[in-house]
Amino acid sequence: MVKALPLEELYEQQIKPRPKDERLKLLAMIAQDLAAEAVEEQPKHSLLELEGLGAEIWQGIDAQEYVNELRKEWEHRP
Repeated sequence: MVKALPLEELYEQQIKPRPKDERLKLLAMIAQDLAAEAVEEQPKHSLLELEGLGAEIWQGIDAQEYVNELRKEWEHRP
């Protein structure tokens, strides 16, 4: 079994001496890998979780009356 180098040594010995473009490519690869893991870790949500959200805003408002008012406004727009 190969013993892993401490990160500081790995950087100083293997990464730092490489050309800038290779180090940038490595940085991009690491960032992409971490971003992919972050997406995988996020829990999945359902649209149904939003059911009833904001219901208190519409309490006491007649839906048909509301739609009729909107239509009146549309008729008066240029």
